[in-house]
Amino acid sequence: METLNNWIISVNDFIYTYILIAALIVIGLYFTFKSKFVQFRDIREMFRLLGDGIAGGKSHKNSVTSFQAFCIATASRVGTGNLAGVATALALGGPGAIFWMWLIALVGSASAFVESTLAQVYKTKGERTFIGGPAFYMERGLRRRWMGILFAVIITITFGLVFNSVQANTVTFAFNEVFGTSRVWFGAILTAFTFLVIFGGIHRIAVISGILVPLMAIAYILLAVYILGTRAGMLPGVMGSIFSNALGFEQFAGGGLGVIVMQGIRRGLFSNEAGMGSAPNAAATADVSHPAKQGLIQALSVFTDTLIICSCTAFIILLSGVPLDGSVKGIQLTQMALTREIGSTGGQFIAVAILLFAFSSIVGNYSYCETNLLFISKNKTYLQVYRVAVGAMVMFGSVAALDLVWNLADLAMAVMTVINLVAIVLLGKIALKVLQDYQRQRRTSKKNIIFKASSIPELKDSTSEWE
Repeated sequence: METLNNWIISVNDFIYTYILIAALIVIGLYFTFKSKFVQFRDIREMFRLLGDGIAGGKSHKNSVTSFQAFCIATASRVGTGNLAGVATALALGGPGAIFWMWLIALVGSASAFVESTLAQVYKTKGERTFIGGPAFYMERGLRRRWMGILFAVIITITFGLVFNSVQANTVTFAFNEVFGTSRVWFGAILTAFTFLVIFGGIHRIAVISGILVPLMAIAYILLAVYILGTRAGMLPGVMGSIFSNALGFEQFAGGGLGVIVMQGIRRGLFSNEAGMGSAPNAAATADVSHPAKQGLIQALSVFTDTLIICSCTAFIILLSGVPLDGSVKGIQLTQMALTREIGSTGGQFIAVAILLFAFSSIVGNYSYCETNLLFISKNKTYLQVYRVAVGAMVMFGSVAALDLVWNLADLAMAVMTVINLVAIVLLGKIALKVLQDYQRQRRTSKKNIIFKASSIPELKDSTSEWE
């Protein structure tokens, strides 16, 4: 097992160092400039659209609203990466890792806009809702079904199996640490509830996500705000340590800057998934009048995840003064920090919070995989077998070694992201023209913004879901 773990680490180091980090930053910057800084320029429009999604309700029977699609994507994004992943980045990379986590979110949100807009453009009708995602725009936009199948296979392994084992791993560790709960028995209970939800289909997942995500996010943010308020005097020093550690000459000269950057970007990507190709699977399900609407809402989801919730965890840990020497990492470090801040109830709060965060991520991750399995084959037998496999991996993750699980997640995430980045670069001009169409209509009519495929010459015969 140790040999396998070491091999995975070496492969991860190569991919992240020489391929993925550069690709994410360059492509994110490319889309940022080509879209004229859409993630910053249209921030007010993002919130307006999200509000319309909450107030507007469903436009068709069995449809998924833009807000529900936002919650499904956020449910997958907001999980152990926010509580355990941030703690691991701090323990291994120091305070500076948070700066690079912020940077990848700011830059990557442009990529998130592009991939989610493409998912809307190339979506198709499923049995009850729209379905789509990278596999679909690879087939319908690039005319490369083989590429779509390759992506679909990797995401079903990555999200439904590997990532869900990470979520379960963190939950059982947290409850064992605080309550002394048996990881085996708690894993069995978590597996049972997972089966209960995923056998209910996408609508049950949408309802669960629409309830859990806002509640848990608000509660966690309020707790962090309370701690920031009580430690306000320390905040300038914490901010200074983040920037000095991220960009300092001492770290550069000592060869530690690479570790800081690597940890920040790895954990940032695991948390916000910008450019990875996961969130577009949720974005495609939304029933909206224009693809750019959901692209903007999904860009906002990246900000919600990293700039708000991940930052909450970072500030809680840094303000607490817990040692960042690598001796304690993962969810235990977050629990230790919160216990110092508010007493023994802090560890208990984190255990409950991570349960809600992780469970919503498990069912959100599964929803992506269901879509991609249907892309590969319409045979429902495969879907039933896969559901059982998802439950088995939740159980496996509940008792597995932490380091091996995280390293497997890093490897799977890297391969999947590279494939998706190739696709969105090739199709990016379509998403940018869709954005231009949306902005043009906004200038003339803010109420009746409706997309027609005929307005984009390249979409001729490429999609049948838009007139």
